[in-house]
Amino acid sequence: MPMVSDPQPWMHPSCLIYCDRVSRVYPNGKVLALDGVTMRIDRGDHVAIMGPSGSGKSTLLNLIAGLDRPTSGEVYFEGLSLSTSAVRNRLRIGKVGFVFQSFNLLPTLTACENVEIPMFEGPLPVRARRRKALELLDLVGMGQRRDHLPSQLSGGEKQRVAVARALANDPVALLADEPTGNLDSASGEDLLTLFDRLHDERDVTPIVVTHSPEVAGRARRLIRFRDGRVVEDRRISGESEDRLRSSSALASPDRSTIGS
Repeated sequence: MPMVSDPQPWMHPSCLIYCDRVSRVYPNGKVLALDGVTMRIDRGDHVAIMGPSGSGKSTLLNLIAGLDRPTSGEVYFEGLSLSTSAVRNRLRIGKVGFVFQSFNLLPTLTACENVEIPMFEGPLPVRARRRKALELLDLVGMGQRRDHLPSQLSGGEKQRVAVARALANDPVALLADEPTGNLDSASGEDLLTLFDRLHDERDVTPIVVTHSPEVAGRARRLIRFRDGRVVEDRRISGESEDRLRSSSALASPDRSTIGS
């Protein structure tokens, strides 16, 4: 009997995120950021997304997070289309945590107060929010700095607070856009170790956009973009940074052949 493909792969129990022929054209009509991308990310994946600047990496992350909408195609999260604002709002509140390269901490709030922000729209009372924020700061090794303002923290410390904030509503996916871009090598290594722990111990699915082979080498799967399309998608667990660097040159096919 011939094998029949799943007509709705986004409904598979293991599927966390599914992009179905997703394109994103910016309003002036001249920038095609994503071009018919179809891809699936399962629960428990640990994904690195690489590609040159302007290849569509961050655009994809924004669509997955419900921060933007595709021009055409559909993005599904846990089987639900993100086409409505109600679903996107629920996603941002309770399913996805986002870590930015520039931290995005509010400068007038303490570390603990910054972590509490995502919980304001949830059901927890004030004391429970405070208790959970402190627990998360302890988890990322920042409990002793809970009352410090962002201006009193190093870059690595700010990013740890940002990760604690991203975990505030117990997300199933942790999206990170160049999370080590503003960190020194030691702080970056500490952050990647934290991502490994969150994946292994808390069943979080990290999806990390990066230019760095060192960062990508910590993931289990590499998705590489060029000109708004996926040009490489493979398992990489245990691969060396040198091999990831060299594969970058191999993943640059002529645009006319991509997806053919």
